[in-house]
Amino acid sequence: MKKQLTTNEFQGVAATAGSKLIHRSAVRLVCHRGRIRDNVLSRHKPKPSVAVMQHAAQQDDSDQRPPPMKQTRRSVLASAAASVLLPTAADSILAAEPAASVPLRLGLVTYNWGKAWDLQTVIANCAVTGFEGVELRSTHNHGVEITLNKQRRAEIRSRFADCPVELMGLGSACEYHSADASQLRNNILETRAFLQLSHDVGSSGVKVRPNGLPKDVPVEKTIDQIGRSLNEVGKIAADLNQQVRVEVHGRQTSELPVMKAIMDVADHPSVGICWNCNQADLKGDGFQHNFDLVQDRMATVHIHDLRSDSYPWADLFQRLRNVDAPSFTGWTLLEDGKVPQDIVQSMHDNTRLWKQLAQSS
Repeated sequence: MKKQLTTNEFQGVAATAGSKLIHRSAVRLVCHRGRIRDNVLSRHKPKPSVAVMQHAAQQDDSDQRPPPMKQTRRSVLASAAASVLLPTAADSILAAEPAASVPLRLGLVTYNWGKAWDLQTVIANCAVTGFEGVELRSTHNHGVEITLNKQRRAEIRSRFADCPVELMGLGSACEYHSADASQLRNNILETRAFLQLSHDVGSSGVKVRPNGLPKDVPVEKTIDQIGRSLNEVGKIAADLNQQVRVEVHGRQTSELPVMKAIMDVADHPSVGICWNCNQADLKGDGFQHNFDLVQDRMATVHIHDLRSDSYPWADLFQRLRNVDAPSFTGWTLLEDGKVPQDIVQSMHDNTRLWKQLAQSS
């Protein structure tokens, strides 16, 4: 029987791996930068201003995504089994110039502040409050779903092309931790559909997630499964000039040593981290250590309401300004579960605070 590791021992294994990090994926990411980063940064030029937009555009497609699959119960991480799959020494270390830092940009995730808005209202409210981009969450009222036909996809692409707000990505609930092989395959197929939708509507990537470690399954087996699944969808993303953004999410899987172990397996250059500003980021060896574990794979960031002092925002933005990962898009996207009474005013407030944080020396 394999020796069962305590939580601290497991984190120690992953942390040791972090100190011995081999930048094998960085070389592949540098080579891939011309596809993903050029695709994202090519849209950084200013877009034409628009007049005040209508807040009630009628959707002409009422198709909805099938209901999400039933989730299995998650156990609390009391002890972790065996060792974590680590990078192989066979990967070459090649010298490459560091990537230039990417300007930070402010966007909105429509979970939950914009979930009730139609597409025109999303665009209007982002434009008037200074939010440059949006990640549209699936299943919400704006109706950008994998069931849309080609005509509707083309209409959405055209609408964003002619407005000052960039559709920078789509938010899915695709996940790869299930011990049920059919559920896992369905999630991979659904990810393929979201990547095709993202390509068709003109965005640059899809947010996915792990959502916990299944009970009675060895930790290293689940980590390997998630990582290999991400590599599979990463290959699909590369063919479509898209990026898979893995949200730091889920019980146990939101712990950064676990997330780093997943990303060590998921070394495809089209796969990057979506930093999620969780309270777990501050635990263990602390924020700086946890950030450093995955900063070389950073793609996007989900921030929360900046009016709250529950997270070290100044420290986060200081570190984000120095991220040179080739996968980093610069997008910092506001996502908060607590919905304020006046969402638009709250967006104005957050724009003001974001500018102070993003421009601080």
